[in-house]
Amino acid sequence: MDKCIQFLVPLLLTIPACTSIQEQSGKNIVRKTDLPNIVLIVSDDQGYHDLGCYGATDVKTPTLDRIAAEGARLTNFYVTCSFCTPSRASLLTGRYPQRNGTYELFRNNRVDDGYLYPPYEYSVSPERILGTDQREVLISEILQEAGYINGCFGKWDMGQLRRFLPLQQGFDRYFGFVNTGIDYFTHERYGVPSMYDDNEPTIKDNGTYCTNLFEREAIKFVREYINKPFFLYLPFNAPHSGSNQHKEDPRYPVQATQEYLDIYPEAFEKGEYHRQGIMAAITDMDNAIRNIMQVIEDAGKDDNTLVIFLSDNGAGGSVANYPLRGGKGNFFEGGIRVPCIVKWPARIPGDQVIDNFLSSLEIFPTILSVTGIDKPDDLILDGFNMMPVLSGENKDLAREEMYWEAREKMAARIGNWKLVYNIDEKGFYDLSKDISEENDLTDVLPERFAEIKRKFSAWQVEMAKAEPRGPFKDF
Repeated sequence: MDKCIQFLVPLLLTIPACTSIQEQSGKNIVRKTDLPNIVLIVSDDQGYHDLGCYGATDVKTPTLDRIAAEGARLTNFYVTCSFCTPSRASLLTGRYPQRNGTYELFRNNRVDDGYLYPPYEYSVSPERILGTDQREVLISEILQEAGYINGCFGKWDMGQLRRFLPLQQGFDRYFGFVNTGIDYFTHERYGVPSMYDDNEPTIKDNGTYCTNLFEREAIKFVREYINKPFFLYLPFNAPHSGSNQHKEDPRYPVQATQEYLDIYPEAFEKGEYHRQGIMAAITDMDNAIRNIMQVIEDAGKDDNTLVIFLSDNGAGGSVANYPLRGGKGNFFEGGIRVPCIVKWPARIPGDQVIDNFLSSLEIFPTILSVTGIDKPDDLILDGFNMMPVLSGENKDLAREEMYWEAREKMAARIGNWKLVYNIDEKGFYDLSKDISEENDLTDVLPERFAEIKRKFSAWQVEMAKAEPRGPFKDF
């Protein structure tokens, strides 16, 4: 893409300070014939405890459990926001929401009141016209320039107008929906059809459960490009509740197929219909991942395929989050600490549990490292290459600090110290002893508390000085 051609120069620059305890010098040289395939999978509102490999006993996730057993399970892993759009934009840009300009949802706030938008009104509404600043460089664009074939299947969430869509952002193929949520079966939001095939709206699959559609299109993509280096981005909307306008539908608010609902009859018998739907949606997604990965394995490409799975933010309603406090929308651990699994048989030993402080900001520079692509000249990233800790070369590599700010809420983590302001709930915690954030140390350690506040203020100043990005910032 034009906006990143200027950056692809053979320079090796240091990622900004204040990210890691120990950076790695030097760079792996990767021949084009050795380029790994990359599969980046994102679930939606999945709880920290809603995977078998993270301790769940009621929900079935055999595929993700196997991927974890064959790779690394990260237990101290964070995303940049406790709701979807900023988190997903950070994942693809490698930058804090405050730096890339996407620190709020692109949406109309009438999901729950049954309002149906007339076509023109929707076409000029904020949900339709807002998008991530086009000056941002996405990992897909850099990979495409390096020769990767890129496919995206699922929830795009970074803008609906053509200029914001995946094919204009470094992807060669796209099938999915372009806003923050849809009905899983009708593919509508506010009564507006929202599924896209490449750049064009489509209603041809209306009635088909969307997870199955994303699986279908991803399998077609992998089969077509299995002998070329490919980047497969799978941003599911499962197990997020559907934006279901049809409240008379017996599946409301459950958004799952009967085949998978039947796996959880006990929840149904207890009247826990929403929980039943959540578990069914997770297991359906897990099965879709299995079928996609099977194509890669059957082609003998598993050994050289880097697979990364994470949730976009913490748990929504009826989702298991133990032992974390809070959930989606706030900055307690339950809103921002998420499950993350990484597998790459050629480079990452299996059966690992890694408790190092890491984040989704590390994924962009890690992909640059494993593909041998130098970090673009003028691009400021907020993370670092985490391959050394995944491979076992540097088991001490970890993030030193991280900051969050959204909707008048904020948090900061420095080492194991965590400061949280959730408007009406706030506190200061030692996560090494109190992962559930139960013991407020604000009055016990006032000097340490003040130090963390100063660091957060300094970060705010740094973000304010960053090159302005829209759509929300005034510049």
